[in-house]
Amino acid sequence: MTVVPVYKQGWTMDDVHWSLFDPQKVDRTLLAAVKAAALVEYNAPDYVAYLKRVFAGEGSEIMAQLDQWGREESQHGRALGRWAEMADPAFKLEDAFARFRKGYTPPHFTSGQDGSVRGSRRGEMIARCVVESGTSSYYSAMRDAAEEPLLQEIAGRIAADEYRHYKLFYDTLHAQTEPDLGFWKKLWIAVGRVRESDDDELAYSYYCANVLPEQEALLPYNRKKYSRAASAASMTVYHRKHVQKLVQMVVKVLGANPHGWLANLAGALLWRRLSAKSA
Repeated sequence: MTVVPVYKQGWTMDDVHWSLFDPQKVDRTLLAAVKAAALVEYNAPDYVAYLKRVFAGEGSEIMAQLDQWGREESQHGRALGRWAEMADPAFKLEDAFARFRKGYTPPHFTSGQDGSVRGSRRGEMIARCVVESGTSSYYSAMRDAAEEPLLQEIAGRIAADEYRHYKLFYDTLHAQTEPDLGFWKKLWIAVGRVRESDDDELAYSYYCANVLPEQEALLPYNRKKYSRAASAASMTVYHRKHVQKLVQMVVKVLGANPHGWLANLAGALLWRRLSAKSA
């Protein structure tokens, strides 16, 4: 049985064993997915600013927690980006990120208005838990799928962070004084956040990370095309167990039994959907 290292909170770039890098074990499809993930993770400051508006007036503790979350997410982007630059010298994190930022900014990041687009702080935390469920399972799957030892370590460190982030937002959800939401409202928010994975964020990050600026004329951005490409690259790492863990974490947020019939049914349906998208 493979023993997976346990990575504690608070690691830095200096803690990563960069000397482990083995270029002979780099998988090109996985490399494309890592490049795209680096841009999304590196974009954390915009999310921090938005969440601070959602929790305006709630005191210094939650603000400090959001700042720390943002620093860790940005570090994930730097670590993935540095690995990608080692694996492909043509890739430059800062250049690709600048293109991504120029072309992708959700309206609620720049509106300047307080409050959540989910309708409440509870709704926002449900949506964040859905995201952290996805990232925790994704980087766990990446760690298990990667043959390159440095990427195994980086993905393992990020997966551990993302699970802690899920717990942070889960605890924040249940600390709210707002009235609790009904099951169907929670489900609606969760499903809505999952559907947002088809928007420009993932597709455009994949495009900016994997299509060089000089190739844009011949390979113009097409959301459907690059969303499909991003999904196909990401799905190469998944096994059913990773999808089931993701679903269990989401179902727990909904207030249902994470090991009950709903989780089992949702896991089967999501696995079928993801498999079809990557085909």
